[in-house]
Amino acid sequence: MAFSSPLPVPATLQALTEHHLDQWRSALQLNELESSLPELDDEFMNALVQVLAVSDFVAEQLRRDPAMAWRLQEERLLWRSLRSGEMAELLAVALAGVESEEELLKALRRFRQTQQVRIIWRDLTRQASTQETCRDLSDMADACIDQAYRWCYQQACSSFGTPLGYSGEPQHMVILGMGKLGAQELNLSSDIDLIFAYPEAGETQGGRRSLSNQEFFIRVGQRLIKALDAPTVDGFVFRVDMRLRPYGDSGALVFSFDALEQYYQSQGRDWERYAMIKARVVGGDQVAGAELLAMLKPFVYRRYLDFTAIEALRSLKQMIQREVQRKGMQDNVKLGSGGIREIEFIGQAFQLIHGGRDRALQQRPILPVLDMLATNSYLPDSAVDELKGAYLFLRDTEHVLQAIDDRQTQMLPTDPQGQERVAWAMGYEGWGEFRQALESQRERVARHFANVIADPDEDEEDSCPSCDNLAPLWEGLLESEQAHELLAGAGFKQPESAWQRLQGLLQSGRVRAMQKLGRDRLDVFMPRLLAMASEQDDPDLALERVLPLVEAVARRSAYLLLLTENPGALRELLVLCSASPWVAEQITRYPVVLDELLNAGRLYRPPEPDELVDELRQQLLRIPEDDLEQQMETLRYFKRAHVLRVAASEIAGSLPLMKVSDYLTWIAEAILQQVLQLAWREMSLRHGVPRRTDGSPCELDFIIVGYGKVGGIELGHGSDLDLVFIHDGDPQSETNGERPIDGSKFYTRLGQRIIHILTAQTTSGALYEVDMRLRPSGNSGLLVTSLAAFARYQREEAWTWEHQALVRARVLTGCKRLGHRFDELRAEVLGRQRDEPGLRAEVGQMRQKMRDNLATAATRGGFDVSAFTADATFSLKHDAGGIVDIEFMVQYAVLAWSCRYPELLRYTDNIRILDGLRDAGLIPGEDVQRLQEAYKAYRAAAHRLALQNQPGTVSGDQFHDFRHGVIKLWQQLLPDQQADNHSA
Repeated sequence: MAFSSPLPVPATLQALTEHHLDQWRSALQLNELESSLPELDDEFMNALVQVLAVSDFVAEQLRRDPAMAWRLQEERLLWRSLRSGEMAELLAVALAGVESEEELLKALRRFRQTQQVRIIWRDLTRQASTQETCRDLSDMADACIDQAYRWCYQQACSSFGTPLGYSGEPQHMVILGMGKLGAQELNLSSDIDLIFAYPEAGETQGGRRSLSNQEFFIRVGQRLIKALDAPTVDGFVFRVDMRLRPYGDSGALVFSFDALEQYYQSQGRDWERYAMIKARVVGGDQVAGAELLAMLKPFVYRRYLDFTAIEALRSLKQMIQREVQRKGMQDNVKLGSGGIREIEFIGQAFQLIHGGRDRALQQRPILPVLDMLATNSYLPDSAVDELKGAYLFLRDTEHVLQAIDDRQTQMLPTDPQGQERVAWAMGYEGWGEFRQALESQRERVARHFANVIADPDEDEEDSCPSCDNLAPLWEGLLESEQAHELLAGAGFKQPESAWQRLQGLLQSGRVRAMQKLGRDRLDVFMPRLLAMASEQDDPDLALERVLPLVEAVARRSAYLLLLTENPGALRELLVLCSASPWVAEQITRYPVVLDELLNAGRLYRPPEPDELVDELRQQLLRIPEDDLEQQMETLRYFKRAHVLRVAASEIAGSLPLMKVSDYLTWIAEAILQQVLQLAWREMSLRHGVPRRTDGSPCELDFIIVGYGKVGGIELGHGSDLDLVFIHDGDPQSETNGERPIDGSKFYTRLGQRIIHILTAQTTSGALYEVDMRLRPSGNSGLLVTSLAAFARYQREEAWTWEHQALVRARVLTGCKRLGHRFDELRAEVLGRQRDEPGLRAEVGQMRQKMRDNLATAATRGGFDVSAFTADATFSLKHDAGGIVDIEFMVQYAVLAWSCRYPELLRYTDNIRILDGLRDAGLIPGEDVQRLQEAYKAYRAAAHRLALQNQPGTVSGDQFHDFRHGVIKLWQQLLPDQQADNHSA
């Protein structure tokens, strides 16, 4: 609760407490129990005083059943939390021997009264947390519903026979708990909202007369409601509300699964989606219930970012605000401004909009949902902390209000005694102090509530005053000259071209084929787009690059709604697309990543490696293991979203070149780790696991080795992956599954599966292009190689250029033990003694072949000064003095000198290898610095060009100093016959 230690009972409540104690003692005397029961200890009596100072309900129950105190003392039920399942066990004992409906009603009510006293006692004496109180109440409801249902079911079967489905299997009802019961958040006097369903149509067999399954379950449902809801001399168990079922009070009491699915697909309303978020199976057939919820999930959670829910949520929010304004509502801790309902609305609004994409939000209780809003950056941590604190405070207040008389109320008391009780129970000296704390909590909630799905037009900061001025451009109300004039006045430098683009969009087939709802959304969006584009440094460029996206999503107008509702996201889109046609093209091809623009803080803060791995793992954990299609879509979205975040950070200048490559490489590693796990699980489930040469089962004895850019931690935008697959199993022995295959075939299929997951074209494109040509024997070699065969090839058959490639090879994911053995082999092969003149000749010859095939014409035959003019072009990668020259020098140095300096083998990236060469004194520090600066400058330019969709070439008069420096060092390390032709 909101306090840590009890305050003494205030003097104003002592007389009331004594009165309750006297009544209890009188009841004991009247029932002649005092002498037959043991004396209660001081701990019990002190707690009893605290409870009776607040709760008339507990006092009344003890007066009616004075021995209850001793029964609750047994097994110390007042002093400990119930273990999981214990509530149901206690009820089963209470219902043992019940033979008639009258006995059932009596036993249920007495059980409820006893547990209600126990729960209130623990809550008021501060032994139970808010969550425990809610959980105990929900567990009590679950137990009462399920066990009462089973009793009613058996009685109905005795009369009418057993209901059977089409399959001939017995049918049970599924009871869905909605609202607070579904979320396991019941308060002390909650109603319970239920929906009844059954799996299949059919009829009963074996009874005195046959009924249809629906008729049978209607009778069971009616008896169940009576068992729980009907008032008797012992009170009631729970008030039952069935109005959330299809068609409300006018609908059937019970529906088949098919009827429910058809109803929600064809007639389900937005408020029913909102309600169904918390649906949980609370009684009946749990297995069938899980199937039902799975059937209904697509109705609740769209598989995309669902901004279509905004309009309905905004209407619901307005209804809440209107209710709050009603007289007297301010003193209601649930329905008043800043109350419990507003906190729940905040959580459920994010769930409806984002829950289809972000499965972490597909939860029922509000507190975990709020935690996920912070974890996934939908709300700031500070906002979530305030909402959680307010929720617990308000729920505690609600419990105190209801503990007084077990009455369903959330209204603050107006009488002095009631106010004193509430303030004291909440740990405050007086009503004024409590009321001040309450108002502080509610003000925080109201502030956050006001900001959720606020109308963008109401936000002054995000308002768009020029929208109305530019609306005629889209509405077709202007002649060309008027349109040109208006566009020019808005800042467009080429108004004629801008007007032509707008007209082209208007006349495009996709726009003309839009349905009314989508076209209405487009008509609202376009003036906003034009107005915000006019604010960019280059309005024409911004419009040119974003209009293809608008046309691409015309039939998926939820994206237009997303951008309309989030001006900040539209602004980020225009900035990024203006800066990079590559980004514009990626978003146009995969508009699903638009939701990444909603959170600028997250957009410009890519996560660290461990966060990436954990995020992807968590996303995949929420997908059924056998749903490969959804797993592949999740992998693709993960990659596109995070690559967009890296590009955004690079464009904003908040991420330097080396970090860009780091992040792009980390993204690939996180994906490969999960792809390997998915492929291994699929193969091992189908065939079992292969064996090692000693006969023991393999435990993912497989590694993915990265070469080239991914191995050197230098991935760029659009880079492919150079991969080699290595295993350590026995290729001859069979796997241990029901469909065994030999180890060689298993690993080959595993490799094929990995490549399929990476390269398959889905609606979200492919993950990566994969190049396997660096494996032993290239394309003619095995797809997957054993470590022994790989070692033999590297030691005996590999060419020098393959050892050069091995310099940048490293294990990306897989078996750690096998990875260590690969590292040892790599060190052995690279660290062997080599004939330096021969090595120099081979590396130089390979470099010359590459120049002849890939360099620009001016540098193929020699280093001519004409290559350094503005009339020529410079290939950053392949031309003399470029990236490949630096890479070859580094590779030569490692092959030539690591036999004496093994520390050169520690890293696979060129920058840190160069650091090692400097530290070992093999290349002078100033030369290393020159190579590193040139390498970084070239790669930075290549990255910029990639973001502009440009090839990796620049004007020949750029990077003169770097090129001369690299060529000079090349001639020192690897001199060749072309030196004579070079002129500085």
